[in-house]
Amino acid sequence: MMKPSTILDGATEFAAKRILVTGGTKGIGEAVANRLRAGGGNVLTTARSVPAGGSPEHFIQADVSTRAGADHIIKSVLDRFGGLDILVNAVGGSAAPGGGALALTDEIWQQELELNLLSAVRLDRGFLPAMLKQGSGVIIHVSSIQRTLPLHDATLAYAAAKAALTNYSKGLSKDVGPRGIRVNSVAPGFTETEAATRLIERLATQAGTDTAATRQDLMNSLGGIPLGRPNRPDEVAELIAFLASDRASSIMGSEYVIDGGNIPTI
Repeated sequence: MMKPSTILDGATEFAAKRILVTGGTKGIGEAVANRLRAGGGNVLTTARSVPAGGSPEHFIQADVSTRAGADHIIKSVLDRFGGLDILVNAVGGSAAPGGGALALTDEIWQQELELNLLSAVRLDRGFLPAMLKQGSGVIIHVSSIQRTLPLHDATLAYAAAKAALTNYSKGLSKDVGPRGIRVNSVAPGFTETEAATRLIERLATQAGTDTAATRQDLMNSLGGIPLGRPNRPDEVAELIAFLASDRASSIMGSEYVIDGGNIPTI
């Protein structure tokens, strides 16, 4: 049993842990990767291209939304680490057009499912054998509050894929939990990433107003955020770090919402 002082030492809590964070070059994924590295973890991230100024040894260049990309990531991690202790499936997003359900073609649906659901399924399947062999491991899926609050006009396919991810995550926890693998999910609400900040600035310019008013309009369009502001990426990363750590050793098969009170139900 670990001593409390060791568990609470933020600089060493992930020492010697082999970690992969998908989508780890921007937004929530980048914040998670930085937080786990700060805790001493040996962290790899995925990216379609190595970001400017990034260290190539920390990245695996691949498109995680494709089967070939997932296979490349699995092989690269296992070749380098020989196994994996923590997998954070943080990649996600939507490129679907607005216009509601009738604007979504089969191709768009498939793209949204590949990125937001099947990428996680494939990586889990690739790394679970090694985790099961060692009898330990943590898998965290980043879902979204849109799984219960879908924005039907803009991101319906994304929301449906995230709902499926949450359901899959719960089922997986029942399967592998008794064999030492903890599976949980995190559902962020509106999070002000760099991309969201750029969107707010662009909308403010188009409307001839300031960013504070535009940010409030966006929050209002989501039904309001009682906290009065969006999440920060580092806040979501801190929740994920807790769930990945030994401090959360009895938490399994759960989903944690972090949305500033946006969802109006319990």
